[in-house]
Amino acid sequence: MEEQHIASAFDRDLEAIQARIMKMGGLVEAAIMEAARALETRDEELAAKVVKEDAAIDGLEELINEDAARVIAIRAPAAVDLRVVLSVMKISGHLERIGDYAKNMAKRTSVLAQSPAVADSAAALRRMAREVELMLKDALDSYIQRDHELARDVIDRDRDVDQMYNALFREFLTHMMEDPRNITSCMHLHFIAKNVERMGDHVTAMAEQVVYLVTGNKPEEERTKADTTSVSTQEV
Repeated sequence: MEEQHIASAFDRDLEAIQARIMKMGGLVEAAIMEAARALETRDEELAAKVVKEDAAIDGLEELINEDAARVIAIRAPAAVDLRVVLSVMKISGHLERIGDYAKNMAKRTSVLAQSPAVADSAAALRRMAREVELMLKDALDSYIQRDHELARDVIDRDRDVDQMYNALFREFLTHMMEDPRNITSCMHLHFIAKNVERMGDHVTAMAEQVVYLVTGNKPEEERTKADTTSVSTQEV
């Protein structure tokens, strides 16, 4: 009877943590799309909103980590349950990083808003961000539903994001070579594209965590990056 009580208490604790994960995920999804929309429409007010609201994402990660640590200390979960709690902490960490990239994207919007637009680059970046946001939604769904097949689908789709990044990278190089006045704007746009590509990597890592959580094994094959650019880009 005591073991049953402990198990039900653990389940309640886990449900509370998972509720925070979904709330955090929703905030991150919104941050991605709002940052992309602010860039495309040159909406500095919306960009400032994304930057300001990143604090709520950071706060949720701290709460999730505190809750998870308390569950481990108080409930002393068995191996399988411990894997669940540790997965929660890793997923919240990836969400926090994605939120940071969205914030960085928004910060560059105010700079780009003062310069002439570079073709339809902002629209292309919004489409790339939309793909990452859809991947994130499915990764979160796969976690809640414990659906490792959906998680594997998310992993496969990261290649599409990499290919979109490659195409944008080549486009930016072309614009810079055609007109040196585009160099500053294209450098900012490239950093944004790289940030979005890194968002995709973190979403993929979340999906890989789901596969491990459900099956007990990491995805069978090492994921091959489709990023063919040879430039070393600092994460900002």
